[in-house]
Amino acid sequence: MQTGNSSSGESSSAFVAQNDSLRDDGIIPQLFTSVPLPSLNDAASYLAQTTSYFTSCFSDFSEEPSTSDVRDSEAHDQDFVSLLSGQRGSLASSSDPASSSGNHSTSAESSSTGGSSQTSNTPVDLNSSRQNGVSLFQGLVNRVRKTFRGSADDIGWLQHDPEMPPVEDGTERFTEILDEIRHGVHRLPNSIVYLLVPGLFSNHGALYFANAKMSFSKMGLTCHIAKIHSEASVEKNAREIKEYIEEIYWGSNKRVLLLGHSKGGVDAAAALSLYWSDLKDKVAGLALAQSPYGGSPIASDLLREGQLGDVNIRKLMEIIFCKVLKGDFQSLEDLTYEKRREFLKKNPLPRELPVVSLHTEAAITPHVLTTLNHVAHAELLPLAGQSAKVPVVVPLGAAMAACAQLLLLRYGEKSDGLVACRDAEVPGSVVVRPKRKLDHTWMVYTSLLKDEPSESDASQVCEALLALLVEVGQKKKLE
Repeated sequence: MQTGNSSSGESSSAFVAQNDSLRDDGIIPQLFTSVPLPSLNDAASYLAQTTSYFTSCFSDFSEEPSTSDVRDSEAHDQDFVSLLSGQRGSLASSSDPASSSGNHSTSAESSSTGGSSQTSNTPVDLNSSRQNGVSLFQGLVNRVRKTFRGSADDIGWLQHDPEMPPVEDGTERFTEILDEIRHGVHRLPNSIVYLLVPGLFSNHGALYFANAKMSFSKMGLTCHIAKIHSEASVEKNAREIKEYIEEIYWGSNKRVLLLGHSKGGVDAAAALSLYWSDLKDKVAGLALAQSPYGGSPIASDLLREGQLGDVNIRKLMEIIFCKVLKGDFQSLEDLTYEKRREFLKKNPLPRELPVVSLHTEAAITPHVLTTLNHVAHAELLPLAGQSAKVPVVVPLGAAMAACAQLLLLRYGEKSDGLVACRDAEVPGSVVVRPKRKLDHTWMVYTSLLKDEPSESDASQVCEALLALLVEVGQKKKLE
């Protein structure tokens, strides 16, 4: 018996030594050094429980886990800990021959004491590790859920906010005015100065609003294009627009009618919201064309915190805006739903201000892919004493169509490629919803493909918007 016990002890010691060498070599992960592996059946059972947990997390990312699901998950964790604890105790008792024979009392006593200590500590360690693992995995699930949800809960929030005033549909009257303009009937008064406020990236397109200003000048109207840094923050541009309005008013003694496109409409609205006490006698009204007044899903999806890859995406956008475009990164952040909601809650537009807003839907057809927009001129080196200008064209129509298709497939929302239709409707305004398919850049950049003779051009649309705004202002005076 003693010989057998001695050989058994030697084999056990060799086995322990072999395991220690494996651990030192890094073959067995550090995670399992203090916990014996369960049997295959138990491992399969636990794997099934883990798979079930994964499936429940990803079955519907739009719903939060219920309280019962959390209790079930915790129960599975406790069962797993109890299972490992029991196996630990059984393995400890079976692997100690001295304790079973009773021949080495001191060794058995120390083994029993150490085994009970390890057994009591193991559930605590496993429970803590398990809870940390669940917490980390739940954080990953939340990031995936946030990434997939995107802006689904934010688009159209203006219509759902009970504090926002309702809109009025002015599409029919706008269509009538536009038809009159096409037949040579112009309604804009000469007693007002017209200020066009360009949107994001206008500094990189010399022809932004160029046709509209030329058309207004031919009618004998005073028209200016605000020379602001379009990639600056909303509040900075609001201050510059305020100074523009005051300069125009003091120089002409005429009130100003503003038309802002895209971010230019947001900048102009911010100027009137922040400085209304100084501008209320100098401004006749505000028209916003394709402006992300409620926010932009493109900007929000790029800069949303807590989604997958948010840090790297933000760094990339900062490089593009700050290094390449020499702009202020805040200009893009100001167009997110979070920032727009925060700003509008504090600085709503004055109720007495006449406001008209227009939104359009981009066409998603194959011929749009061949559309080229004329954004600037490039002057070549003079040849034979004469310089030549070459048009700079960019396939903006194709880019807008791709973005519009993306927003439609992901959110089911119609858009002009950058701004969802519902986010361009300013609360309390007269809204124009034309049936014609127009992308976000059509209002300010001409296309090399001429419009149909029966269709209006961008300058006529701008004129019709301002004419409608004049009528809205006259009605407000009578109220």
